[in-house]
Amino acid sequence: MQPLSDKLLTEIDNKNMAKESPILVRIFKQESELEIWKEDKNGHFALLKSYPICRWSGELGPKIKQGDRQAPEGFYTITPGLMNPNSNYYLAINTGFPNAYDRANGRTGAFLMIHGDCSSAGCYAMTDEQVAEIYALARESFFGGQKSFQIQAYPFRMTPLNMAKHRNSPHMAFWKMLKQGYDHFEVTKHEPKIDVCEKRYVFDAEAAGKFSPADQCPAYRVPEEVASAVRDKQRRDEVQTAELINRGTPAAPVRMGIDGGMNPTFLAAVKSHGGPGAPIKTALGTIPAHVNPPGESVPDTFSGSTMSLASSESRPASAPRSSVQVASAGSSGGIGGFFGSLFGSNAEEQPAAPTKSSDASAAKAKPGTKTPKAQTAAGAGPNKSDSRPPETKTASVVATEPAATKPEASTESAAPLLNGAAPTMSANGFEGRFGAWR
Repeated sequence: MQPLSDKLLTEIDNKNMAKESPILVRIFKQESELEIWKEDKNGHFALLKSYPICRWSGELGPKIKQGDRQAPEGFYTITPGLMNPNSNYYLAINTGFPNAYDRANGRTGAFLMIHGDCSSAGCYAMTDEQVAEIYALARESFFGGQKSFQIQAYPFRMTPLNMAKHRNSPHMAFWKMLKQGYDHFEVTKHEPKIDVCEKRYVFDAEAAGKFSPADQCPAYRVPEEVASAVRDKQRRDEVQTAELINRGTPAAPVRMGIDGGMNPTFLAAVKSHGGPGAPIKTALGTIPAHVNPPGESVPDTFSGSTMSLASSESRPASAPRSSVQVASAGSSGGIGGFFGSLFGSNAEEQPAAPTKSSDASAAKAKPGTKTPKAQTAAGAGPNKSDSRPPETKTASVVATEPAATKPEASTESAAPLLNGAAPTMSANGFEGRFGAWR
């Protein structure tokens, strides 16, 4: 329940927005940036703030199967039930992977999050300070009546230059489909309506029939003013892409050869401190001592972003700490306590206390360790190994909540650790208050 800062509230007001107005999130892997868009008083989305991503894992490209360490790409709908105030990674927003498109295409994995702690095995990891603000913006939009908000996760900004540079990628057909949704948002500044049929995304479609992810699409139409604007943009982009290729724009390598990325701001901070080993305070939040940065930068000869994290000598990233989304029993603090007192929940319904405080205003230092970490092939939260000192682990939860944790445990690796990492949602948290909207 940490309030938005006065500075951010002033920025919201200066951009003709309301604190409770709807939000939309866009994520760009290559650039390692997360954008918060917010609806202004004219009913259009405008960019409120960009956040550098502290860590993401995998290569450019969609998540295919559990254990590939890929952060998801696509369009995801976030309901209040996917907000987790009791995350081991400070605060977390579950992307809802796999969505209807992912399931129709046989993609597997679970608990792919936006969370704090700057460590990732398939997630988009921010600093704790950043995720506290992002979480609060989402919370306020729900309080204002938004039933869900959309996350659009892309491999890179869908510009002609980037499309030209990545023309040889085996994911290009998938990325062109994502670009359709990107273009719909760019030309309308409204959240595109997402449907899935014939195992593909369909945007802003109006149909009398029902969309079924794996079945034939019903007859549908896209409003002409939207369809026309999108067609015009796509034609312009295709012409520019062809010109860039004809002028000899070099193609990016199909694989980068490293495990994910980190925004240059954070990467420079880690390097300036001689590498990880102690918490690093930056203007954008605290990088914890256990951070595992990607490989060294090389001159950017192919990337459309302001950085390149590729390195032929990069070592595979060691697994970050466990993303177990659990809570110890016996407390009614935090958001659960707030809603509990608001709605008069009885003692049996009180939530477990979060393993981390959701108050980002308190300085937080995580213990660093140079001990080799157990590695798990991971898709996200449940697949991360816990390298914290024994006294901080949450193994006691197994005794108190066996039914909750056992079904959610990852079987992806045989590491003898607590792998049950599903978000443990308080009965009177976001889910309790807004569950009917899911």
